Amino acid sequence: MGTVKLSNICKSFTPGVPVLNNLNLEIKSGELFFLLGPSGCGKSTLLRILSGLTAPDSGSICFDGVEVKDLPPEKRQAAMVFQNYALWPLMTVYENVAFGLKIRKLPANEIKKRVMEALEMVHLADCAKRRTPQLSGGQQQRVALARALAVNPPLLLLDEPLSNLDARLRDAMREEISAICSQRGFTALYVTHDRQEALSMADRMAVMKDGVIRQLGTPRELYEHPADRFTAEFLGDINFIPGEVKDGVFSTGFGKFPVAGDFSGNHTAAIRPERIGFVPANASGDGIFEAELVSGSYMGDCCNWMCRVGDFCLNVREFAPEDRKIGDKVKLCFVPGRLMILE
Repeated sequence: MGTVKLSNICKSFTPGVPVLNNLNLEIKSGELFFLLGPSGCGKSTLLRILSGLTAPDSGSICFDGVEVKDLPPEKRQAAMVFQNYALWPLMTVYENVAFGLKIRKLPANEIKKRVMEALEMVHLADCAKRRTPQLSGGQQQRVALARALAVNPPLLLLDEPLSNLDARLRDAMREEISAICSQRGFTALYVTHDRQEALSMADRMAVMKDGVIRQLGTPRELYEHPADRFTAEFLGDINFIPGEVKDGVFSTGFGKFPVAGDFSGNHTAAIRPERIGFVPANASGDGIFEAELVSGSYMGDCCNWMCRVGDFCLNVREFAPEDRKIGDKVKLCFVPGRLMILE
């Protein structure tokens, strides 16, 4: 499949309460695209509209430039992987994966070939004769993925497919899904509320809230240059600092810092905790300021410190942390170019 284009999509389940509000989105051919947002923002509804399981109130849905809004799910050439797997417990793994192919009335030899290829892709070929209740959660998720892959879909839709797995299995499945989509050149739309999942896997992503897209771009663009406070907070820990911008300098109660952009007047700046660094106690100069360690959470590879700077507190993340003590006076600096002025 080439592109997927959604134009002015609207959907309400209760009159006057829009779930999707004039939403526009274009997904490129072969792209692993993520929709990220809090529960209830409309992302799963959008996925169901694409699949044909839910009809929009208005708007256009085009696959490769062809309008598909009025086509039933089986005519859309899109395969969906559900959050709850949606496997048939009385069927074997083989029968579950073969189900969609039988519906399409493919020859038996072609069905067998595709099923075993799909199971090989998810490393479950040796489980073909087992029934799904005998499998672990991670194995069941891979069966659901194999069932979608077997029909060789031009468009793969994934609705929070890893939310029921433990952390170790989630990490392994992320790598598998990314590798399969890349190798097979699938166009894929992946819905999640897990920011790490989106940041680590997406080619591009969109952050949604209240049925609209707040920002769209690559993971790096959204994380390092959020358009607004909601996007900034949703994608990770961040400090918000009030101050005044004049002549490219941001003045705060504890120092003055250079900033980029054509800003002036009172603004809020933002900086990620990992973009604030510790400097030697005898360091001085522009951009260096003193703080007191108020609390700390040791995480092994890093430590999250809460640092008091006058009447203000900053969250600072130190990787390969030194053995510091609460109450210590320290010197900090902002990594150059990492202080962002929000619109």
